Amino acid sequence: MNPLQSQDFVIPTFLEKWENSKSYLVSIAEAMPSEKYDFKPTERQKGFQDQLLHIKRNMDWLSSTYFGRQLSDKGSGNNSKLTKEETIKLLVNAFDGVSAILKNLPPEALSENVEFFAGEKTKLQILNLLQDHVTHHRGQLIVYLNLNNIEPPTYVGW
Repeated sequence: MNPLQSQDFVIPTFLEKWENSKSYLVSIAEAMPSEKYDFKPTERQKGFQDQLLHIKRNMDWLSSTYFGRQLSDKGSGNNSKLTKEETIKLLVNAFDGVSAILKNLPPEALSENVEFFAGEKTKLQILNLLQDHVTHHRGQLIVYLNLNNIEPPTYVGW
């Protein structure tokens, strides 16, 4: 199989994993009671809701900057006034926006180089960063749940 043929599997495989990642993160967001959405383990850490919104903003930034996604909800207003339900909706919309743009991306685009603050990267590397960033912060949110004696949802990998 030549490299271009193997790229045909990357986006569908990513999208399957991405959908499961969305479901798992939404389950975590739903598990935390709304009155604890401002919980943060220490003063130097982001609150639970702030972590969710940080994940959303990163998805928006990477998908619009490197994959041409058009954002419809630029700025979600005063984040401290968002409800739990509004926060989860913004998160779901960000996941779905990434999926929509990738479904129309030609596989060969993944080998294109782009300028990134950490140096030149391929779009495939940016795609991997999208998932890695979600995973990193989702792990923190699991700790937040545990610190509040809330059992995290069962892990969903694939």
